[in-house]
Amino acid sequence: MEKVVISILGRDRPGIVAAVSKILSEGKCNIEDVSQTILQTEFAGIFIVSLPDDLRSLDLLERLEGGLRSLDINVRVKGLEPAREEGPSYAAEPFVVTTFGTDRIGLVAGVTEVMARFGVNITNLKAVFRGGDDPNSNIMIYEVDVPLDIELESFRDALRKRAAELGQDINIQHRDIFEAINRV
Repeated sequence: MEKVVISILGRDRPGIVAAVSKILSEGKCNIEDVSQTILQTEFAGIFIVSLPDDLRSLDLLERLEGGLRSLDINVRVKGLEPAREEGPSYAAEPFVVTTFGTDRIGLVAGVTEVMARFGVNITNLKAVFRGGDDPNSNIMIYEVDVPLDIELESFRDALRKRAAELGQDINIQHRDIFEAINRV
């Protein structure tokens, strides 16, 4: 069974997920994973879908484009490459890194450079910048996988140093602790 990645972009409005999922259901496609968000006024959605044997990805793209034309939605469909089996995957612990502070150019680049240098994989990122000096209006939340073979204190120190350079407050917590503290 072929799997594809479907990217959906367009001005937000009610009914986009319903329209996409209806077209997929009518095509006998199985939605395996989906992530969608609203960024200011724009809808962004990514669907991982398995296709039935009698449906080609190009045909699915045509169905989606036709069915979403009235919503003025941009659609892309690409094949999902199977996971590589070469080499062992690295062992990691999940952490949540949050930053707060004045909005300025280079915040995401500055923090993610440190993460990349330590081989930390970002699994989810939510950044909201509304400008001004209110730190609660300018927040970045990174969900990351930190490799077990790095020196955790060196990573924390490097993040804290970079946050200070950027004028940001930073919190670094294991995901289990973050979830326990923030449980509603």
